[in-house]
Amino acid sequence: MNAGGIDAQRISSMLAQLRAAAQKPEGLGSSAIANPVQKTPAASPTSQVSFSDALKASLDQVNNMQVNAEKMGQDFAMGNDNVSLSDVMISGQKANIAFQATVQVRNKLVTAYQDMMNMQV
Repeated sequence: MNAGGIDAQRISSMLAQLRAAAQKPEGLGSSAIANPVQKTPAASPTSQVSFSDALKASLDQVNNMQVNAEKMGQDFAMGNDNVSLSDVMISGQKANIAFQATVQVRNKLVTAYQDMMNMQV
C-alpha cells in the first residue's frame, strides 16, 4: 500500500459503497445529494411548490432580513448593550447582498420575459 496514494482495494471498497448507496430506496437514508428539493413534512408526496410561491417566500425572506438589519441598527443607535456594532454591520451587509441578488434575479426574469415576448410564433 502506498502511503501517499490510494490502492486498488480502497478504490474498489469506495465503489462498492457508492453502488450500495445508489441501490437504497430514496426514503431509507438518502441525503440532499440524491434529492436536492427537500419537502416539508406537511407536504404530500405528490405536491409541488409553485414558482410564484417560491418567489414570494424568497422575497419575504429578503424583506425580513432588511427589517431585522434596520431594527438592529436602531437598537444600536439607542444604546442597547445587547447589540454590537459588528452584528449591526454584518446584518446590514447580509441584507444588502440578499437584496442585490434579488435585483439580479428580477433582471434575469425581465430579460427572459422580453425574449419570450419577442419570439415569433
